[in-house]
Amino acid sequence: MTSYKQRIKKIASEKSPLILANDYDDRRQDLESRTIKNIRELHKYLCAIKLNFHVLLPLGQKQIQKITRLAHDSGLQTIADIKLNDIGNTNNVTVETLWDLGFDAVIVNPMMGPENLGNLIKLSHKNEKGVISLCHMSSPEAKVTYELQVGAKKSPLYHMFLEWATKMHSDGIIVGATFPDIVAFCKKKSGGSLNIYSPGIGTQGGDIQKTISAGSDYLIVGRSILTAKDPVSAARSLYELCKN
Repeated sequence: MTSYKQRIKKIASEKSPLILANDYDDRRQDLESRTIKNIRELHKYLCAIKLNFHVLLPLGQKQIQKITRLAHDSGLQTIADIKLNDIGNTNNVTVETLWDLGFDAVIVNPMMGPENLGNLIKLSHKNEKGVISLCHMSSPEAKVTYELQVGAKKSPLYHMFLEWATKMHSDGIIVGATFPDIVAFCKKKSGGSLNIYSPGIGTQGGDIQKTISAGSDYLIVGRSILTAKDPVSAARSLYELCKN
C-alpha cells in the first residue's frame, strides 16, 4: 500500500484536484443517503470527499464505514475534517478510531503545538495515513486570528503554522482560496514541499484558476455543488475549469 500523499496525488492526476466538502449545514436525517448519492453521482469529477465534524456526529459507526467503503470503491480518498487539537494520547486514540472508520486523512489544528503535531504525523505515516494542518482558513474572520502578530519577529501566526507543517513533513496545509496571495506565499516559502488544500471555492468567492495559479494543489468545494439545482452539472463545470 502507498502513502496517503501518493494515493491522492495519483487519483487527482487521473481525474481532478477537486475535493467534495460534504458538509451539509442542516440536521436532516438523510445524511447517509445524500452522501452516498453524492459519491455515486460525482465521484468521476473528484479525488476525495471530506466530512466535517458536524456531519460525522449524527452518523453511526456502520453508516460512516459504509460511506468510506463506497468512497474507496469509487476511487476516492476520505478526509475527516475535525480540526483535531489536543494532547498526544487523545490525538492518537482519535486518529486510530478514524482509521477504523475508513478515513485516509485527518485535518488538524496546529495549536496542539509542534511536538504533538510531529508525533501525530509520524504515527499517521507509519500507518500510511495523512495529516493536513490548518495554516490559514477561507472565512473573512480568519484574518483576526491567523494573521495575529506573534513571536520575537512579530510575524503572522500562519507563518509559524507553515514552518511547523514544513518541518514536521505534514501531508499538506489548509489555505483558503479567498487568500490567493497567502497561497502563493506558502507555496514559495515551503519550497513546494507542502501540498496546499484550498477551501472557499465558489460560494465564498474563491476562483479556481487564480487559486491553482497561486499554487494550490487541491480545491475543496462544498456549497457550490451541494446547493446547486443540478449538482452533477455544477461538479462537471468545476471539473472543466480545473482542466483549463
